[in-house]
Amino acid sequence: MLKIAVFGFGNLGRYVVDAIETAGDMELCGVVMRAQSLTKPQVSVPVVDDVSKLDVKPDVAILCTPTRAVPEIAERCLALGIHTVDSYDIHTDIWELCQRLDAAAKQGGSTAIVSSGFDPGGDSVVRALMEAIAPQGKTFTNFGPGMSMGHTVAVKAIEGVKHALSLTIPLGTGVHRRMVYVEPMEGYAFEEIAAKIKADPYFSSDETHVYLEYDIDSLIDVGHGVNMVRKGVSGRAHNQLLEFNMRINNPALTTQAMVACARAAVKQAPGAYTMIEIPVIDLLEGSKESLIRRLV
Repeated sequence: MLKIAVFGFGNLGRYVVDAIETAGDMELCGVVMRAQSLTKPQVSVPVVDDVSKLDVKPDVAILCTPTRAVPEIAERCLALGIHTVDSYDIHTDIWELCQRLDAAAKQGGSTAIVSSGFDPGGDSVVRALMEAIAPQGKTFTNFGPGMSMGHTVAVKAIEGVKHALSLTIPLGTGVHRRMVYVEPMEGYAFEEIAAKIKADPYFSSDETHVYLEYDIDSLIDVGHGVNMVRKGVSGRAHNQLLEFNMRINNPALTTQAMVACARAAVKQAPGAYTMIEIPVIDLLEGSKESLIRRLV
């Protein structure tokens, strides 16, 4: 049984616990939260503010923290010889993070699975498979409509934001509109907050609309989706049209992918990996023989 520690207990953390409890090859050994956030979750394992305070050393730490907190937390765990899984979702920085965590993981004799989850993560594997079977061409990834957890967390981190929600609306051919709803803290100007949101790397490359809203909870729906299309060429054969669709509960699917990566993490040599570098069979519970007999 793999011993798993969960860092953070927001949307992702709660769903990770559900996924661990339904897995037959792993068990939750602790929850790690910031001291100022220690409103004890309803779990039967220790809840601490530092991984070193857990009763047992976890095999894998699943990082359900804001993306921008991942590098520092992952490095700390990797140095202790604890494998890590994260859902880092700033696409343009993933290679650099992999290089940073690769060095830390090899030094600690551990493994980091970087940018697992919905997208990047599972969608990355589908994009890679599409390109493998139609090497020439273009893939368009269209998200939504739905709530983007990473973008919502990024808005909430902006000074002066009391509550927020970011929705992703697909416009086609990989182009998206971001609809952001914000409740400001008292004393902060909405216009200044809106300008900071539009300048943030999460939003600066997309059409972004920011609205003042005082009943954000009434807008929240964690449903999301993706439509991925590739039109390409296999060898010299043109007009290969590939399409992949999902309509999902975003945190549930993201965390299930992270839990699968926790299983794979212990099977890799020390270093940092993204999901497209992991053998698919390593993500699955069960013996090699049973999986091949059932799936191939």
